[in-house]
Amino acid sequence: MPSIALERSDVIVGVDTHKDEHVAFAIDGLGGVLDDPRFFPANPAGYADMLAWASGLGELHAFGVEGCGSYGSGLARFLRRHEHVVREVARPPRKGERRMSGKSDAIDAEHAARVLLSGSGSVTPKLADGQIEAIRLVKIARDTAVTGHSRAIITLKAVLVTASDELRVGLEPLTNHKLALACAALDTDGDIADPEVAMRNTLACLALRWLALHEEIKIHTARLKALTQAAAPELLDRFGIGFDSAAEMLVTAGDNTDRIHSEAAFAKLCGACPIPAGSGKTSGRHRLNRGGNRQANAALYRIVIVRMRWHPPTIAYVQRRTEQGLTKKEIIRCLKRFVAREIYNLLPEPSTSNPVPNHPPETT
Repeated sequence: MPSIALERSDVIVGVDTHKDEHVAFAIDGLGGVLDDPRFFPANPAGYADMLAWASGLGELHAFGVEGCGSYGSGLARFLRRHEHVVREVARPPRKGERRMSGKSDAIDAEHAARVLLSGSGSVTPKLADGQIEAIRLVKIARDTAVTGHSRAIITLKAVLVTASDELRVGLEPLTNHKLALACAALDTDGDIADPEVAMRNTLACLALRWLALHEEIKIHTARLKALTQAAAPELLDRFGIGFDSAAEMLVTAGDNTDRIHSEAAFAKLCGACPIPAGSGKTSGRHRLNRGGNRQANAALYRIVIVRMRWHPPTIAYVQRRTEQGLTKKEIIRCLKRFVAREIYNLLPEPSTSNPVPNHPPETT
């Protein structure tokens, strides 16, 4: 959004978002300050007051909001419902810009407004109001259950190491599920001050937790499979792309997939594009991209590893590139970039539940 297309009468609002209070800062189309920073409660009444204040300053051009996926999500939805353009603004660097400018809520709000005015560092936020948002929420429930599930069995086995020889001999050789069932059936009666009774109680509690999470994961898995299949059946048909990896890629793109303008942009979003690192006489050099969505990058890695083991075209590619002198890590990076391109072309059509335009209106 270049400032040359704006006029002094245009109003750009930057918002620094927090759990209980948002801070707004307004500038005109030429970068001039319109008013002092304003503080508004993070609730519908506060959103309405912010919009009324900003509307009184002139013709609203756009809002630059920090954290549209967290504390700013409610404000972003409110503004879109009132047909205003919302762009998500990255927070300022911790060690560079903040060292020179300082740190306060008002400074962060002004930074958001000026980043939006410059046209760099702002993106169209996810709508989070369609089927992919449902996938994201179910995936959160499943991922946290899987984490708790693993932690419970690891803790159970660690506690079992200190149990009496009688318990260890009967329980240690068992598989995870049989171990959980056996521990859940232990006799827990007796004085809890007795270490043996406390040991049986602890093992039984951990086992019951593991079994409950085991059943919970089954429910979340079935729901996630059904949602992913409905949202992107072609994606699941591709070799090596399971429901979990497909769900991660869909969540990365969001409901409004048109916010990602090219397959190169999607690869960058996934951290799967090389970063130029040449200067002076050193040209054509690139380095590994350690940015982007790391969960999406991990999903790409899993897909590539599966294909390298079982997918004949990928196996042939690996052999050919190895003969050309590339290392395994370099080949994996190339394959991740290829898979990102393939997935981008299979993303579902953008959600049409919110017709508000993603870009500010043209000004003359």
